[in-house]
Amino acid sequence: MCHVIHDLGPGGAEKLIVDLARLAPEGGIDLSVVSLMPFGDHRYPRVLDSLGIPVRSLELRSRYDPRGASRLTATLAGLDPDIVHTHLKHADLLGGQAAADLGIPQVSSLHVIEDAPGPVARLKRDAGMRTRERTAARTIAVSDAVRAWYLDTFANVDPRRVVVIHNGIPAPPEIPEPRIAAARAEFDVEPHGLLVPLVAIMRPGKGHEDLLEAVSLMTAESGITFVFAGSGPEEGRLRQLAARVGVEDRVRFAGYRTDVPEILAASDFVVHPTHADALPTAVVQAAAASVPAVATEVGGVPEVVTPDTGILVPVGDPAALVDGIIAMAADGDRRDWMGKRAKERFDEMFDGRVWLRRLRELYDEVVAQG
Repeated sequence: MCHVIHDLGPGGAEKLIVDLARLAPEGGIDLSVVSLMPFGDHRYPRVLDSLGIPVRSLELRSRYDPRGASRLTATLAGLDPDIVHTHLKHADLLGGQAAADLGIPQVSSLHVIEDAPGPVARLKRDAGMRTRERTAARTIAVSDAVRAWYLDTFANVDPRRVVVIHNGIPAPPEIPEPRIAAARAEFDVEPHGLLVPLVAIMRPGKGHEDLLEAVSLMTAESGITFVFAGSGPEEGRLRQLAARVGVEDRVRFAGYRTDVPEILAASDFVVHPTHADALPTAVVQAAAASVPAVATEVGGVPEVVTPDTGILVPVGDPAALVDGIIAMAADGDRRDWMGKRAKERFDEMFDGRVWLRRLRELYDEVVAQG
């Protein structure tokens, strides 16, 4: 299998490929990865290389580099995969055509719900759809919400070729108690206090502002330490906002982290106030760690966070977010029960081996059909 993606910077689709690389040998999948853009100083190409995964860059200057089509076609011809699996529109456009020219079956994954694009974004979105319909044997929606949006938006899409395969992650290792204690100590959590992270890249739409406002509405005696685990283009502005609303002593900015499993294992629950999310990997990670969530009821979030595994609140409503956080914080037994149900749901639906098995079944089906 050759997976083609725009670049390998930090992001959900990019992390998905790294997770698949860790699991692929168990499914008998020989994986290679092609990035259209230069690697730069991104971490994921180094991780893939350390896993023994052939990873290449086409070194394109931009999305509109005219060399893209010929370079990708030549690269795929050299790799000669059984299937080309593309991620995100730019890769769909170039990868779909290159695969078609070479007679290689293509599969495309839909990672986002684009229900309110501007005029230019709409043109790109529609171009992606047309390319998938022309070249992709199957289009994978990462959640039921994504599939419903896609079929509702494009009346001419063949629903038989759009399938749902929920993303999965490798089950995390058990975190030893000393490392859990160290994580709580790093963030100065009080002995009987609660550690509540928001794990997300800091870019618009992830709900960081809503959580900062919610914290400002709560009393300082709540005993909750909030942690922003992640970095991104909005970090500087969010730090300023935290100081402006007076919550910098209750919100820790942890930056980019490679120890998210440790942070989650040390957490009492997570908050995920996103404004849009096809399928929230951070909440799936929390479920794998038996940690419940307070999250916004949007996109594919309710497919992970159910009434048994967390509390759903309206999007963009800091007051409702406060109510959800206080309700979760007030009941330790409820948190424990929800955490157990979350782990059961992870094992059933989102464990990486479940995801890998469903991908392999789809790949075999596509190859068999030629």
